[in-house]
Amino acid sequence: MALGAVIVASLFIVKAVFIGVIAVAVVVGLWELTSRLEERKGIKAPLVPLAVGGAAMVVAGYVRGAEGAWVAMALTALAVLVWRMTEPPDGYLKDVTAGVFAAFYVPFLATFVALMLTADDGAQRVLTFLLLTVVSDTGAYAIGWRFGKHKLAPRISPGKTREGLLGAVTFAMAGGALCMEFLIDGGTWWQGLLIGLAVAASATLGDLGESMIKRDLGIKDMGTLLPGHGGIMDRLDSLLPTAPVVWLLLVIFVGSG
Repeated sequence: MALGAVIVASLFIVKAVFIGVIAVAVVVGLWELTSRLEERKGIKAPLVPLAVGGAAMVVAGYVRGAEGAWVAMALTALAVLVWRMTEPPDGYLKDVTAGVFAAFYVPFLATFVALMLTADDGAQRVLTFLLLTVVSDTGAYAIGWRFGKHKLAPRISPGKTREGLLGAVTFAMAGGALCMEFLIDGGTWWQGLLIGLAVAASATLGDLGESMIKRDLGIKDMGTLLPGHGGIMDRLDSLLPTAPVVWLLLVIFVGSG
């Protein structure tokens, strides 16, 4: 809790510190993902170019905007292809495919948080993104635990229910209306309703997406770094796909700032 407060405080005090936090989370997330791929599937996605490129991607997005992020993504993919050439050709295609996927899934999606932060009210945008994702997850858990009876996707995530999804939508839309009305410059409550709905959808799909990956790998958690909560990737599952959704909708509704 204290660490979370420090991280959020860095949004409003020294933005560069928060960018550093994102970069560290990206590197740890990549390490967890590539480690599990190698352990469970024998896929050796090259971590070094992914970690260096992933951190550079986040910084480039903050310093140079979307163009910088795309260039860094392309260079990271190229670095993965070249780095893997130093090893025997057996498994080359699956290793580099997994590497490019990892580059897109973790650092590229995380870069949209950095893009949000570049706006004049960037701290408020990122805070809105974090709050709505947490509120969506909380609503899904609270309502699903209390009233959940109908499974949403039993073959992917048996614990998720349709009632929980309704809870996520309700909580996120209410939170979105409040955030857009009181946190975002030029925002209105009805825009918040739409953003909240989109967040509930993207957060749920992100959670289901990682559940698919973990089921394919035959694991419960991506890591053990956070006792009782799994690894970093188990916390980023709903945040990563939600970042570009919130960034895009905020740009459409109130501009890039």
